[in-house]
Amino acid sequence: MRGQTPVTLAVVVGAHGVTGEVRLKVFTDDLRRYKLFNGGALTLKSLRDGNNGAIARFAEVADRNAAEAMRGTEITVPRADLPPLGEGEYYHADLLGLPVVSTDGVEIGRVVAIDNFGAGDVIEIERASENGKPGARFMVPMRADAVPDWNDVQLVVTAAFAEG
Repeated sequence: MRGQTPVTLAVVVGAHGVTGEVRLKVFTDDLRRYKLFNGGALTLKSLRDGNNGAIARFAEVADRNAAEAMRGTEITVPRADLPPLGEGEYYHADLLGLPVVSTDGVEIGRVVAIDNFGAGDVIEIERASENGKPGARFMVPMRADAVPDWNDVQLVVTAAFAEG
């Protein structure tokens, strides 16, 4: 069920100080809107801006050793807890793993990554594997001329962008 699928909003990159605070690399604009993370295992007590991210205190992390042990931990919430989307908007988590077909109806592959190099999102698609080897990957800009449609079931790519 997609609504309960965990979505990563941040990752712990290290400890901060000696009282159990952690440094976070944050992937959202509004981490403060959430109080419970990782299926209720973490309760946010405080959050402030830090160098290249944020500094957080979780009720369950009592000291520096516990904070250090969290390094690499993804901070997640259920997909259902994310704000509703407007027309034409999407969450990366909803697109990752989707099957991809062309506007001609040809099965192309699967969405494996979404990048943004500054000019908008770019969808990375992996073609089906052949002879036991991973399929070739290619990128398509997430624009209406390249990706005219997507939904919970599939992503549609204009045939001209899928060639090659």
